[in-house]
Amino acid sequence: MKSGGQARIVLVTCGTLIEGRSIGKSVVRKRLAACATLILGPVQSIYRWKEKVETAREHLLVIKTTQKKLEELEKEVMRKHSYDVPEFLVLPVSAASGPYLDWLLASTR
Repeated sequence: MKSGGQARIVLVTCGTLIEGRSIGKSVVRKRLAACATLILGPVQSIYRWKEKVETAREHLLVIKTTQKKLEELEKEVMRKHSYDVPEFLVLPVSAASGPYLDWLLASTR
């Protein structure tokens, strides 16, 4: 186990599986992420939008990337996403296995 360093996890919710797959494939193909994991079962989001409390069934996309790729990754997600204000939450990785971190860095070069 070693420090997560540059590794980041990005959470993006999508309205459909098709949209999630499209975004995931695009960011991995462009080497903006090493991996994008799409949760196939829907999640239920409860949120405030235009002064109303709303609920929606969404699909969660968990993207593994690096700090250096975040700006370009965000632009690609925003370009492909159907929402006016897509979720784009960045979480630092405090630690991970050495081989996984090596793979993540190599996959985003």
